[in-house]
Amino acid sequence: MATMMPSGPLPGVCWTSLLSLLLVCCLRPPGAQGQFSLRLEPQDLVVPEGGSISVNCSTDCPNAQHVTLETSLPKEPLSSGLGWAAFRLSNVTHDDREVLCSSFCNGLQISGSFGITVYRFPDLVELEPLPSWQPVGQNLTLSCQVAGGAPQDNLTVVLLRGEEELSRQPAVGEPALVNHMVEARREDHGANFSCRAELDLRSRGLGLFQNSSAPRQLRTYALPVGPLHLDVPRFLEVERLWLANCTLDGLFPASEAKIQLALGDQMLKSQVERHGDRITATANSTARAEQNGTQEIVCKVTLGDESRETRRNLTIYSFQGPILTLSAPSVAEGTIVTVTCTAGARIQVTLDGVPAEAPGQPVQLQLNATERDDRRSFICNATLKVDGGILYRNESVQLRVLYGAKIDRCQAWGNPDPELQCVKQASKVKVLAGTPFVVRLKHHGTYTCHANNSHGKDTVTVVVNVQARNPAVVPVLVVLAILGLITVSAALLYVFVLKKHSVSDIYYVNRGSTTCLPLRSRPADQRLGEESS
Repeated sequence: MATMMPSGPLPGVCWTSLLSLLLVCCLRPPGAQGQFSLRLEPQDLVVPEGGSISVNCSTDCPNAQHVTLETSLPKEPLSSGLGWAAFRLSNVTHDDREVLCSSFCNGLQISGSFGITVYRFPDLVELEPLPSWQPVGQNLTLSCQVAGGAPQDNLTVVLLRGEEELSRQPAVGEPALVNHMVEARREDHGANFSCRAELDLRSRGLGLFQNSSAPRQLRTYALPVGPLHLDVPRFLEVERLWLANCTLDGLFPASEAKIQLALGDQMLKSQVERHGDRITATANSTARAEQNGTQEIVCKVTLGDESRETRRNLTIYSFQGPILTLSAPSVAEGTIVTVTCTAGARIQVTLDGVPAEAPGQPVQLQLNATERDDRRSFICNATLKVDGGILYRNESVQLRVLYGAKIDRCQAWGNPDPELQCVKQASKVKVLAGTPFVVRLKHHGTYTCHANNSHGKDTVTVVVNVQARNPAVVPVLVVLAILGLITVSAALLYVFVLKKHSVSDIYYVNRGSTTCLPLRSRPADQRLGEESS
C-alpha cells in the first residue's frame, strides 16, 4: 500500500504514526444543576487508530470536586486543578467511541459523554485487471476495490486515465467496489488506468490523504469485419514457382498484427510488410508432385483476441508435353517421314488438326517428303481439363527436304543452295553470275548457265543481243538480273533426279548500258506461292 501523505498540517498529532480507520461521534454534554456544565478539550477528538491524545475535562461549577475521565482506554493523568483535570489517552481504537467526563458540584454528580473520531487509511486500493486486449468502440468496465478506510463518509474513490479524472464516487460497503464504464478508443492503446482513494479530513482540521493503486496498461485494437484480399493463381503446375499475396486494410495497430499463409498442412514462408493500417504477406513457393490435386490455401490475420481468415482452392496439376518429334529432321526428297505428337496422361493432343483417339494417346502423321515439304512446319496442340477450365499448350517443328538444283527462266533454286556458273559459248569465257557490267558489243552472244548442288543440276541458255545506242530514243530497256547463288527457303523436299534441259531466252540491251546476265535465284516462299497457285 502506498504511503499516506497529508495535504495539510495535523496540529497536535504526529500524523506519521496514523494507521487507517476513522469513526466520528460527538455528543454535547448535558447540563448539570441547571446552569453548570462539563467541557472536554479539544472539542473535536480526532485520533488515528491506535494513536494517543491528550484531553482536558473541566466544569464551570465553582465548587467542583473530583473531576475525572471515565473510559475503557488506557489513560494517564497529566495534571489537575480547581474544576479541571488533564489525561492522556492511548491505543485508541474504533471500538472506543466515547469517553465520560464527570465531577461533583455542590455534592451532586454531573457528567458528560463525548465522542472520539478514529480514522484509518485504506488497507487496499486496487484496480482490477484489464482485458489483455479491448476492441475499439466497445465498452470497458473499470472496477476499483478499496478495503478499509474510515470514516467512509469522508472516503472517495476516483478512477483515472493517466491524469484524467474519469469518475469520482463515494466509498460504500466493506470492501467498497466502485465501477465505471468507458468506451475504448484507439488513443487508449498503451494508456495507463488507475484508481485513487481520497480520505478528506480537512473539515476536522487535518488534511486530504490520498492513496493510489498500481497503474494498469490497456491495449486496444481494431480488426475489420471485411474479408481479406487473397490473390493466388487458380491453377498451379507442379515444379513451377508461384506467388501468393494476402492483404488486410483498416486494422489497428498493424504493428501488433500477425499474418500467415498455409497451403494445406504446409506453412508457407512469408514476407510481411506493414504500411499504416495495412498488413501484407507475400509467399513464393514451388508446388510439389505429391500435392497434385485440389488444395486449400488459407490466409489468417490475428490481432488481439480475434482473427480473420479467408480460403481459396488451388488446383495443382502436371502438364507433360506436348512432345513433337520427326523420324528425321532433314531428309532427301522421296523419303517417308513420320511425325509423332505425345503428351502426359489426361492430355488431349491434336497434330495439324488431327486429334488423338483419346486423352493420353499419341497421334502420328506420315508423308512422302517432296520439294514442297521443305521448311514445312508441323504443330501439335495439347489441352488439359483442370477444375472446369481448359489449359492449352503447343509445340512446332520444321522439316528440311534436300532436293536438286533447278533453273526456271531467270531463277535458280535448290536445297542445299546450288552453285551457279555461266560461260559464253563462243569464247568459253566465264562470266561472274549476278555481277553488273557495262554492256559492250563483245558481250553479244549466247551464254550457258549451270546450277549444281549435291542432289542434282539444271541448265539454261541465255542469248544477249547488243544493239547500238540510238540517241533519239531516250530511255532504253535495261534488264537487271541477279545471277548467282542465293539461299532458297523451301517447305518441301524431294530427291532431284539428275536431268538436263535447255531453256533459251533472247535479251536486247543497248550498248553502254549496265546490266547483268538475267539469271537470279527465286525465294522459297515465292516458289511455294507460285506452285500453289
